Amino acid sequence: MIRVLIADDQSIVRTGLATILGSEADIEVVGHAADGREALALARRLRPDVCLFDIRMPYLDGIEASRLLSGAGVEEPIAVVVITTFDTDEYIYGALKAGARGFLLKGASPEQLVQAIHCAVNGDAFIDPGVTARLLARFADTNRRNAAEPIEPLTNREEAVLLALARGLSNAEIGAALHISMSTVKFHLSSLTTKLRARNRVELAIWAHETGRMD
Repeated sequence: MIRVLIADDQSIVRTGLATILGSEADIEVVGHAADGREALALARRLRPDVCLFDIRMPYLDGIEASRLLSGAGVEEPIAVVVITTFDTDEYIYGALKAGARGFLLKGASPEQLVQAIHCAVNGDAFIDPGVTARLLARFADTNRRNAAEPIEPLTNREEAVLLALARGLSNAEIGAALHISMSTVKFHLSSLTTKLRARNRVELAIWAHETGRMD
């Protein structure tokens, strides 16, 4: 079972999300929180597999909660997916940089919500397709100076895998596009993660945009 904690300051939203996730045979909602401070305390006590956090919450917002639970330096990180009604690039980008494994708009379908939970628990990331390209492209130019150099140069195959990932392809789609096996895709992703000091697919995609590879 995938154990999920939901945090949103609107009770009707918490109930709706719990109803959708609770209908899945392999997902269990283990807790609800109405503000970020309560969400942080529950997450640390319950240790869910995935936290589903609203960005705007009283006392502690979803970005800071993501940083404290899954950001750099956290010894036992908990996967966080951010969900929000606010289609605001700064908030979403901030959440991803803070360590969130993905984000959704509250207009997303139940299928996308479930997919985001599964991606997070598997170490992948789901980014709402409605804002992915715009979000990453907008911040590419302004953040290129901060893009870290890889520990070792990327191989041609790693560059190809990185570009495919940054375009939003899944592992299976990357394999099909490049005519390589799933195990080979995972091998290259692991190598990219190490060379770029990235924590997840989102950071790999951001790095590809920040370094101008998607131009």
